[in-house]
Amino acid sequence: MVSRAERGPVADWFWTIDRFFLATFILLMGIGFMLSFAASPAVAERLNLDSFHFVKRHAAFLLPSLAVMIGISFLTPRQVRRTAIILLIVSLAMMVLALFFGAEVKGSRRWISLAGLSIQPSEFMKPAFVVVCAWLFSEHARQPEIPGNLFAILLFGIVITLLIAQPDLGQTILTTAVWGGMFFMAGMPWLWIIVLGGSAVGGLVVAYTLLPHVAGRIDRFMTGEGDTFQVDTALQAIIRGDWFGQGPGEGVIKRIIPDSHTDFIFSVAAEEFGIVFCMVIVLIFAFLVMRGLSHAFRERNDFTRFAVAGLVLQIGIQSMINIGVNLQLLPAKGMTLPLISYGGSSMLAICVTAGFILALTRHRPEKRAVERSLFRSGMGVPAE
Repeated sequence: MVSRAERGPVADWFWTIDRFFLATFILLMGIGFMLSFAASPAVAERLNLDSFHFVKRHAAFLLPSLAVMIGISFLTPRQVRRTAIILLIVSLAMMVLALFFGAEVKGSRRWISLAGLSIQPSEFMKPAFVVVCAWLFSEHARQPEIPGNLFAILLFGIVITLLIAQPDLGQTILTTAVWGGMFFMAGMPWLWIIVLGGSAVGGLVVAYTLLPHVAGRIDRFMTGEGDTFQVDTALQAIIRGDWFGQGPGEGVIKRIIPDSHTDFIFSVAAEEFGIVFCMVIVLIFAFLVMRGLSHAFRERNDFTRFAVAGLVLQIGIQSMINIGVNLQLLPAKGMTLPLISYGGSSMLAICVTAGFILALTRHRPEKRAVERSLFRSGMGVPAE
């Protein structure tokens, strides 16, 4: 235990970090590692790999991801913003490279090899994009003559164009929903709400018309006809698990789910540990989102408020999409369950998101005192 009397980076970090957030992130990572033992051996065996191949790789990604999360949580809001700008530039450049030099997987070019590792740049783009847009929105709110909102719209257009070019409809919808939520918080005029809402609907219609795989997934979801093996099997696993599950290692249906260790790990959790356990997972994500939004509501600094809200919305909406697909409430879409599903890029990127949240929600007594003084004097809150 670190004494309150101690002074130094570690002691200051320990006494200023939001320990509820920290415990929640570590708990989700622990659940993911536990579920990797249940979900990944069958997949490894189908690929003629060692039964614990993906478990070992999950563990190998776990420690660096945790280190990244803790390391980023030491940053100040100014350093978070600068880190996000650099990360966004690098990830956007890599997304462009992936379109030309990336490996094509199931008709999409989302991955790029770097130092022998396959990286999905769009995963790292998401938290950086949220933080940079939060800064642009906050600058416009602080000084209306600065075209922050316009720059945020242009940046959104660039990001969405790259995501559609891959193509990756799921990430496009996720990014649009998060960005729209932040823009709404920043005081989006009703005209913009109507225009952007109409554009989103129009974009879905165009995607359905021009992209056969998108049309196929939507048609299968609406009619139940065609190749629905994966989602049907996932739902069967959930039903078989009943309230309290079949027990660790007793899952049977999980063995024939193609992506049981990634997109459908929620179904594996249901079969072996039950619906009650899955409800606990949902409550953990709900707690994370509600705590983040509560913090954003109390925060007077616009940048911190928009960034924290956007980051927790990103985790919350992504988890909703994953769980919704498992329950056949949404069309099938390859999207991981944050901090739980297997995936190096996904886990590392979510830990970057978690690190940003931890850094921005740290208690800073001196900063709060200055803000209260300025607020009472009617001078407003200075930008970070």
